Order: sequence, then C-alpha cells, then structure tokens
Amino acid sequence: MLDIKFIKENPDLIREAARKKCINFNVDELISVEGERMEHLSLVENLRAEQNKITDKISQTTDATVREQLISDMREFKEHLKEKEEKLKEVMKKWQALMLQVPNIPDMSVPEGTDDADNQEIKKWGTAPAFDFEPKDHIVLMENLDLVDFERGTKVSGFRGYFLKNEGAQIEMALWQYAVEFLTARGYKFMIAPSLVRREPLVGTGMLPQSEEDLYKVGENEYLAGTAEVPTMGYFMDEVLPKEKLPQKILAFSSCFRAEAGKHGKDVKGLIRVHEFFKMEQVILCEADHQESVKYHEEVLKNSEEFVQSLGLHYRVVVNCGGDLGLGQVKKYDIEVWMPTQQKYRETHSASYFHDFQTRRLNIKYKDTDDKSRYAHSLNNTLVATPRIIACIVENCQQADGSIKIPEVLQKYIGKDFIKK
Repeated sequence: MLDIKFIKENPDLIREAARKKCINFNVDELISVEGERMEHLSLVENLRAEQNKITDKISQTTDATVREQLISDMREFKEHLKEKEEKLKEVMKKWQALMLQVPNIPDMSVPEGTDDADNQEIKKWGTAPAFDFEPKDHIVLMENLDLVDFERGTKVSGFRGYFLKNEGAQIEMALWQYAVEFLTARGYKFMIAPSLVRREPLVGTGMLPQSEEDLYKVGENEYLAGTAEVPTMGYFMDEVLPKEKLPQKILAFSSCFRAEAGKHGKDVKGLIRVHEFFKMEQVILCEADHQESVKYHEEVLKNSEEFVQSLGLHYRVVVNCGGDLGLGQVKKYDIEVWMPTQQKYRETHSASYFHDFQTRRLNIKYKDTDDKSRYAHSLNNTLVATPRIIACIVENCQQADGSIKIPEVLQKYIGKDFIKK
C-alpha cells in the first residue's frame, strides 16, 4: 500500500506503474473517492465535536425543563450523526478497496513486457549436461527407482497429489537440512512458520486481493499460505522494531499450498507444479532506504545462486518485466534451472523487494535515530522449494543406467552417492 498523500501528489507515477505492470487501475477514481472521504470525515468530526459540547451543556444544566429539551435535541442529533457515520463507512469501504489495488512503483531498471516471455536474461551459470543417451524425465526416473508414487498420491489427495518415498523423501529432507546449515552460517535466523494464516497477513503481503484464486480458504478468516513469506511478515505485524535490531534476516520454513487455478500444459504431471509443497524462504526487513533494499536484494539473490551452484545445477537469472511483477514488487529476479527433457529453463526462485508496500499494510515500523517511526522495507527470496528442485536434480544428475548421482553436498545426509535399483 502506498501513502495516499504520495498518490495524490504523484498520480502520473501511479498511472505509469499500472501501465508498466499491465494492471487495470484508475487512479482518478481513487482521488475522487479520497475527496469524498475527506469531506465526510471532516463533517463527522465536526458533528462529534458538537455532540461533545451538547453533552457538556447537559451535564452542567440544572434547569429540568432546559435539560429535558437538550436531551431531546441530543436524540435527534445522534440520529443525524449516525446517518453521517454510516455514509462515511460506505465511502471508507470503497476507499480501502481502491487503496488495496494501487500498484507499487517499479524500479526504472525493470524492462517493458507483458508476461514472463518478456523477462530478460542477465546471467547464466554452468553448462547444460551433455548426455550420450536419451535422457528420461523425472517422472520415469523416479518411478523406476521407487522414489515417488503419483497414482496413490492422486488416490489420497486428488489431482497433482504425490508421495515421496525412500531416497526421494531422503533427498527432500537432505535439502532442508542443508539449507538451514547453509543460511544460518550466513547470519540468518531459522524459524518454522505456520501455513495456516488469517486474512490480514495475506492482504498485508499483497497476496490478496490479487491472487485469491490461487489460495485455499479453509475457514471464515483462515487460508493456507502459498509461501512462508506470508506468516513471517505477519510475525512482525503491528510492531515497532528498534533500529539496532535491523536488518532482520530470517530463513523461514513452511508447508505451502497453491490451487494453481488456470495453469495448464505439459507440466501438470510430475513434481514441477503441485498443490502442496515446502519452501525455505529468505525474508529481510531493513531500514527505509532504497540503497539498502537494493543491497539486500542482491544479497538474497547471491545466497540462492550459490545454493543452486553447490548442487551443480545449470541455471540462468532473469530480471522480470513489468507485466510479470506482482502488485507490490519494485523489482524481481527469477532463477531458472535447466530441465533437460523439456529443453528449457524452469523457474525455481523469485527474489523481490517491495520498499514499504508490505510494511505499510502490515504496520511494521522501526524507531529511527531521530526517534521518528518509519515503515521498514521488506524483501524475500526462495532459498529452496521442494519437490520442484528434486525434479531438476533427478533429470540433470541421471546416468545412462537409470541411476541418479546425488549432489556431493547432500551425500552426507543420505549416506550414499548414487541412487540405484
């Protein structure tokens, strides 16, 4: 959420942000409603002040007749005030709905484009494996080695259900253990976060109302989050942090759920796109300074790149175009790992920064050196998401005999270097 004062002073910036992000938003409508809001708010505040005066007069009046008349007048006044307060509530509801739709201003370096096809490659690492045999996809490989059961997964959980088994499950656990050791060594605090969250953290992080179709609603005000970013940001909601406690660097683990509404194609089978998965998410809260945000944006990207490099996986980094940015993102990088059987890169990590878009919604502040409260800046990036990365490992590390070479950094957790029949 942006400051309404900033919006009123910079409507052209909001129009440009909406255009670049391909978001349908009418800033003129918001400014018009803001005028109504201020008008009704001023009226209600004046009426409340007048009500207080009448109340004081009643308490000070000793003449019974005059007192009775004042009380009668007060009843009529209260009805009038109630009517105006109800009108203010209606205008506020409309105003709040529009405020939640205001797009954040993308960085000047964000390229033009309408969707992920327009994202721009900025880096490649490693080389794609060269096989002297016809490589198999991860579904065939894992089923042959008894590492996964999709048929029973579907029986139990429905479409896109799965069971990881044997070394397939061990690889997932190994990735989690390795991820914790990898990032806590760099000063990040580890937490296990709940996936069941109330509506407020989802609205605060910008997941609602934009991505409601991808969420599972499980109660009147409860949802299953699609990323550990949501509960982790909610952890700090309505708090004022001392400046010396910044930056807050968190590695948060949680189960995640996404409905994947409207997503179709070849990858609906297997582990690339599933409804239930797990994420180790980097979350940072820092001072309200653009350069600080940029610095930590590069840091979380570097962390993830080095994690993927340690697994020996060939990948590229893209900077996302305007149309592939979420409502609150200022800038985003994606890491995409090579999938041999698909002959293309698949997104495995997304690194974003938001300035104070999320923290303003969630009311997360810190005390600056001048004792003034400021909204912190927020950032996040995946460190590892499973089981998607497992599909990447299996396909890239397959051998001619159908076995899988386990990445060296994971071998100590599994106790072997190959998965064989």
